[in-house]
Amino acid sequence: MPRQPEGSDAAAGPAHAIRTLTGRIRRSFIASVGSIVFGMEDGTVSIFGLVFGVAAAAPDSRAVLLAGGTGAVAAAVSMMAGAFLDVESTNDQAAARLAQARAYYEAHQHEQHQILHGRMISAGLSDSEAEAILGVVSKRPGAELNFAAAAGMGASEVTRKNPFVQATWMFSTDLFAASVPVTPFAFLALTTARIVSLLVTLVLLIFLGIGRGMIGRRRILPTVAETIVIAAAAAAAGVGVGKLIA
Repeated sequence: MPRQPEGSDAAAGPAHAIRTLTGRIRRSFIASVGSIVFGMEDGTVSIFGLVFGVAAAAPDSRAVLLAGGTGAVAAAVSMMAGAFLDVESTNDQAAARLAQARAYYEAHQHEQHQILHGRMISAGLSDSEAEAILGVVSKRPGAELNFAAAAGMGASEVTRKNPFVQATWMFSTDLFAASVPVTPFAFLALTTARIVSLLVTLVLLIFLGIGRGMIGRRRILPTVAETIVIAAAAAAAGVGVGKLIA
């Protein structure tokens, strides 16, 4: 048997770890894409309105940067907490439904066996195929109860999400999106920063609108227009308040 070159195991170790980590991040991203788009849209719209409201009355870019940066961090933390609590509550409700379904099906096991058999027949399986599937499932302790609960009430452990992962994605994407309209004020004079902030935010809103359309399988152009109109309304409200207070 040919010898492996020295150091090949050591080289394969980090490479495998990187591939594993990349795969986990990609799967996490796909599972959290709804939270990501929502977080980015919230961060963009809310801070865009805040920035332009302050910029309408601020004496210089520093004041806008301070208000926008503070608001961006506060909003991201708030959205992170909201996402965590929402996912945790959803998981608790799903667990409660699953426990209730399991208890019910355990008390009516024979009856539910017949119901599951009938559903499989209605789905196009033959009598023997349905019995074969149920026979395989029933051989594992508790498997038939889980199968019946999931089929009967849509309650399944598979639907549970990790609240820490969802909250992390929400925080990072909300903060990133919120920083887009704020960043120009860190480097440019007030008048120029307003224009640049408007342009870069418009580009981000277009991409967010496209993302919303793709995720929701909606028409792209109306969804992009809707996203921009919402942001424009937030900016107009911010400017109006800024003018009123000033």
